[in-house]
Amino acid sequence: MVTDKQVRRLMEELNKHDQLGIAAMRAGMDRKTARKYRDIGKLPSELKEPRQWRTRQDPFDAEDWALMRQMLADAPELEGKVLYTFLMGLRPGRYEAGQLRSFQRRVRRWRATEGPDKAVFFAQAHPPGDALQLDFTYAHCLGITIAGEAFDHLLCNVVLPVSNWQWVTICQSESMDALRNGLQDALFTLGRVPRWLQTDNSTAATHDLPSGKRAFNREYVELVEHYGMKPRTIAVGEKHQNGDVEAANGALKRRLEQYLLLRGSRDFESVDDYRGWLEGAVRAGNALRAPAVAKELACMRPLVVERVVDFRELDVRVTGWSTIRVKHNAYSVPSRLIGEFVRVRMYEDRLDIWYAGARQLSFPRLRGRNGHKVDYRHVIWSLVRKPGAFAHYHFREDLFPTLVFRRAYDALTQHHVEPRYADLDYLRVLHLAASTMEADVEAALVLLLDEGRVPTIGRVQALVGAEKPAVPAMVAHTPDLGGYDALLTGGAL
Repeated sequence: MVTDKQVRRLMEELNKHDQLGIAAMRAGMDRKTARKYRDIGKLPSELKEPRQWRTRQDPFDAEDWALMRQMLADAPELEGKVLYTFLMGLRPGRYEAGQLRSFQRRVRRWRATEGPDKAVFFAQAHPPGDALQLDFTYAHCLGITIAGEAFDHLLCNVVLPVSNWQWVTICQSESMDALRNGLQDALFTLGRVPRWLQTDNSTAATHDLPSGKRAFNREYVELVEHYGMKPRTIAVGEKHQNGDVEAANGALKRRLEQYLLLRGSRDFESVDDYRGWLEGAVRAGNALRAPAVAKELACMRPLVVERVVDFRELDVRVTGWSTIRVKHNAYSVPSRLIGEFVRVRMYEDRLDIWYAGARQLSFPRLRGRNGHKVDYRHVIWSLVRKPGAFAHYHFREDLFPTLVFRRAYDALTQHHVEPRYADLDYLRVLHLAASTMEADVEAALVLLLDEGRVPTIGRVQALVGAEKPAVPAMVAHTPDLGGYDALLTGGAL
């Protein structure tokens, strides 16, 4: 079969010397074939005509396909596979499963020739340094663990669309606190400020809860205006309008996956250790974009304002339960604060409790609503005096700090005939953990349970060695003041 390349070679040779035989030989074709293409003056590809016939009989009955066309016209979102399954049920024995691909090709052809118009996406030209795009993305696929425990988290990704410079922070939810931290870290890393900040319609930025409208939240507007920017968002349900940062989310996780493979482990000693590794990976990616980033920075304003605080403050009163309620969740505090007002600093990942100008304690912040976190150390001193309250205590499950303590309580319940004796024994064990070291008490419980022995308070105390050390007897030293008199006398002379 003669190709276009051969015919072009033939024409070149004919233009050189006009010798058909020599030109045909050099083009690798028969002399009669060469004469034909010389006389026609067209390439083989130009002589081909579209095929107007079928190579095999149409497997689909005209009446059946007319029904399918009508169903597609009524509901264009119907998929070919579902339609073919319906057709096979409508005409048992007429069609086979192997004809599915043929039917899907026919449906695709119908969509292209008779189907409804599809949405058109318009490429956008972003002026350098004009806007930052911010979005949150889940990081479950990375499989990160902290000290062996799965670390459930999100990443706040801030991107410059033109250069694809990005900065990433770790967060626990798509909250205003997480948005504030991510934005400020990005801006102070850049040292420059664009004109716009673009986000999707997240609750942190665009759900004005009091009015029920999708206006910008007051706190979000104040944050953006503090840095001299203007807020803007995408249309509802149109994620492609935030396409640069959406694409950067996938590229970021693919790049982090490669860095994790090079590292050889997905486990980190602490969140700070993970954060340092993450920032190093992001900086390495940004270094490859340095020339484009420099052009964007030249079009942005210098950052001249101070960083806003990354927490919110709330004054709450400590209840008689020795708890406080913050954002629909309950937390325990030391019982000495009962009845007092404490100041709570709410960070994105933790709460700091302040009283009389001093920080009293700090603990991780709960997510969601109606959760609770009670530290047994805050209430155990009262529980050992009122052990009957343990059986129906509202936050009782929080008084099992680890699974080992739960197993110990179950063993005590099986050992004692009276449940109250099991409660009393367990509360004494818990009191011992609060008075000494929880790790030592837990190790003693593991040893007793593995040996099949009931972990009573006496046996646990014997293993932990909680006896108070004896205070040694010491003779009081009486100083001799005569030396001072002699010194003063000598000084007068």
